[in-house]
Amino acid sequence: MKCVYCNCTDSRVIDSRQAEDGSTIRRRRECTGCGRRFTTYEKIDMVPLMVIKKDSSRETFDAAKLKAGIIKACEKRPVSIGSIDALVREIERSAYNSYDQEITSSAIGEMVMDGLKKLDEVAYVRFASVYRQFRDVRTFMDELNKLLVDGEFG
Repeated sequence: MKCVYCNCTDSRVIDSRQAEDGSTIRRRRECTGCGRRFTTYEKIDMVPLMVIKKDSSRETFDAAKLKAGIIKACEKRPVSIGSIDALVREIERSAYNSYDQEITSSAIGEMVMDGLKKLDEVAYVRFASVYRQFRDVRTFMDELNKLLVDGEFG
C-alpha cells in the first residue's frame, strides 16, 4: 500500500476491523518509510448486477434508485429512514445472493412490495398502485379486497 505522505510502497497493518456498513474492512497502517499513520478501506469488487426491465432492456442495479422509489411510497408516512435503508440493504443482498448476474425488475418489485407490506400498509398500497399499473378504481379495489380477504391487512 502506497503511503499518502511520502509515497513509500511499504507499510504495516496496525489494526483491522469491519467498517460500520459491514461490507468494508478498515485498516490502520503505519508507513515504514516516514512512520506516519493512515487509514485504508478494503471492499470486495463485485460483478455488476444487471436489471432486466419490462421492455427487455438492461441497466445496472442502482440501490439509490430503489431507495428513491421506496421513499416516494413512504412519503408523509411514519416510516423511518433507517427502516427504508434496512429494506434497501435486504433487497440488495437478496438480489446479489441469487448467484445470477441478472435479475428482473418484476422480481425486485415483488421484493419491495413484500418489504413494504411489513413496514406500512399505505406505503405498500401506494407502491402497488404504481407498480401494478392499475387502470381504474375497480382493479385497484379488487387488489385491496384480495389483500383484506387473504388476511394480510386489518
